Amino acid sequence: MSTFRAFAVCAAVLAATATTTAAADPDPLARFRSQHADWHACTLGPGDELGQKLDAAGADCADITVPLDYAEPGGRTITVAISRLKATDTAHRVGPLLLNDGGPAGPSLHMPLTKSEVMGEAADRYDLIGMDPRFVGRSTPLDCGWDLGSAPLRSAGANRAAYRQEVAVARDLAGRCKRAHGDVLPYVTTRNTARDMDVIRAALGEEALSYLGYSYGSYLGEVYTELFPDRTGRMVLDGVMSPEHYSPTLLRGAEAANEEALRAWASWAAARHATYRLGATRGQVLATVRHILDAAAQKPLRIGEEYLLDEHVLPAVLIGGLGSDLDEQRAKLAATVRLLAHAADREPVEPSEALAGQLEFLLTGAGSAPASQMTAIVCGDVAERRGVGSYWRAVQASRERFPLAGPLSNNITPCEFWDRPAEAPTVLDNDAPALLVNATGDPRTLYAGAQAMREQWPSSRLLTVDGARQHGLYGEYGNACVDERVNAYLRTGRLPAHDLTCEA
Repeated sequence: MSTFRAFAVCAAVLAATATTTAAADPDPLARFRSQHADWHACTLGPGDELGQKLDAAGADCADITVPLDYAEPGGRTITVAISRLKATDTAHRVGPLLLNDGGPAGPSLHMPLTKSEVMGEAADRYDLIGMDPRFVGRSTPLDCGWDLGSAPLRSAGANRAAYRQEVAVARDLAGRCKRAHGDVLPYVTTRNTARDMDVIRAALGEEALSYLGYSYGSYLGEVYTELFPDRTGRMVLDGVMSPEHYSPTLLRGAEAANEEALRAWASWAAARHATYRLGATRGQVLATVRHILDAAAQKPLRIGEEYLLDEHVLPAVLIGGLGSDLDEQRAKLAATVRLLAHAADREPVEPSEALAGQLEFLLTGAGSAPASQMTAIVCGDVAERRGVGSYWRAVQASRERFPLAGPLSNNITPCEFWDRPAEAPTVLDNDAPALLVNATGDPRTLYAGAQAMREQWPSSRLLTVDGARQHGLYGEYGNACVDERVNAYLRTGRLPAHDLTCEA
């Protein structure tokens, strides 16, 4: 409810005045901030593997109540699920370290388990807090009932007729979300997730909140610093997304980086032609990829008995394999491309377990909830009405230089048909001390974005991994230089005196 204030009104202007006095609540969110987390076992049932792992590690879980709409804290409420692995070094305890795995809409309840090992003794000084953001995972759910999970990352296709299909899909998906969840969509935003984080901080009884976020999670951390600068503790942003690069077409601007990653992978695969048989030179491997794309544009590729992979979803499968230059990840992509090459030749193929899971997510309702949540967050933050023709023109302008990434990065999304955001996009005008971590060849969150944030935040420091084509570094790339420097900051709270570089 709104807070009413008494105003002195001139009697000459108003002949009679009825005065109502209401006690002003100094903190309309007091009932949320004063709640105590009701910690309990994490396992929800016999098939709950995540809960069992959290319990086995000694973690506990809670559901924090937050307002749906922070402008109306007396109205409807939702819950946000969190996990906690308590600090063991109480003599040097820093406080809570909230963890976010990116996305948007990445569940993060598991992260105390995955990050405690790489943090080493630094982990002992923190209560590691995993959080499923509002409407994600175990938090109050949102699912628009889509029959696919590829909505945020679909490709426009080879011609205008194929693009018209994409316009129809985007319009239909937006309509389904509005019919299913129109009452909550205005509040599925990054700003509200940041506000939830501050309620969690208060419910934990802490004055400040430290934070580790990856990819989109870096943007969430940036928004938190803007809304709550005095409550920001030690901050690590890995795979830095600057607000200027955050848009409904999530990979727009990253076309060149993805095409470069594709060429680098093709050289790697060519050097292993005896294993993968994709071509003995980089050009031959790229020709194999081109053959697969052309075949899918003519007729969807049949993968096993269940899946038809068309020109709109195939690029997401390929680009999804370009987020890392580690041999293990490159080998997985090569095996997938080998299978797709057989399918492009109209040979019967059976997907690997990993590819089958990916296709089930992208092509069926199994991916509906995560795709709905991701789309709702982005559209709730920065929906834009550009006109359907503008996307096609951008696709055509980028297609020749970036045949794989261009039609995907510039394609229309359901945000074109979304209601306008309830709040303006966040503009950063603070100078948060933070450790920024990025690879020069990151194909998702561009190095230029990390450099822009470093310039915008003079008190921050930038840790660069030179020569790596990797998205997500700390604890994920196996680079001791990165892991040691992040841990030193988390352990001491002291940023490096200057920017640092680690070799790939």
